[in-house]
Amino acid sequence: MPKTEARTADMLRIEKLCCGYGRMQILHDIDLRLGEGEIVALVGANGAGKTTTLRAVCGQLRPMSGTITFAGASTAGRRPDQLVRDGLVHVPEDRALFGTLTVEENLRMGAWTRAPGEAAASMREVFELFPVLGERRAQVAQTFSGGQQQMLAIGRALMARPRLLLLDEPSTGLAPKLTWSVLDAVKRIRDTGVSVLLVEQNAKQALGIADRAYVLESGSTVLHGTGAELAGSAEVRKAYLGL
Repeated sequence: MPKTEARTADMLRIEKLCCGYGRMQILHDIDLRLGEGEIVALVGANGAGKTTTLRAVCGQLRPMSGTITFAGASTAGRRPDQLVRDGLVHVPEDRALFGTLTVEENLRMGAWTRAPGEAAASMREVFELFPVLGERRAQVAQTFSGGQQQMLAIGRALMARPRLLLLDEPSTGLAPKLTWSVLDAVKRIRDTGVSVLLVEQNAKQALGIADRAYVLESGSTVLHGTGAELAGSAEVRKAYLGL
């Protein structure tokens, strides 16, 4: 189904990945590649293994077998904090904000890997991407709306200067207008050179911004292609995406 594509250098490569929780295997021989400066979407039904894939990539789960290569080096044995230092940053579905801290304090927490003088420039860039955060930099995070909290979670991740950003369901709980605002910000992040692996339940919108995409079903990659190819396939829309 996918067309032949011009290859870019791989920022992420997953080969024959099997992973799960305890003895329960969720992923079965997952194969995926993500080039530098790409948005790659991972779509599929609930329970297909999308979040498990992100957790394996960021080091939260240890693979049963298979390999994960980030920026040319294996992630085997590397802790999540080590991967963050190397530029692999994960924004989980629950956002994991420090609710009683202000916007600025949350952002500074995201810059823990950086030298003290480097955080200010990154914070200015985050405020340019999400102006509401700059306007409310002294506001406590837990008083924000869901959309504003999602912007803050992404902004905090950007403070670490990621090379690869993992986003898990950034539109969860958001109104359609805010969903488009967040996904538009994801495209702008990609345009700065950051690679993005996007898990998104709203498959139509995810495929609309993705350079390429993979469809997961029961823990296996069953289809892949450009975002436009998958979004335009009647078979894919009906069988896998519920569109």
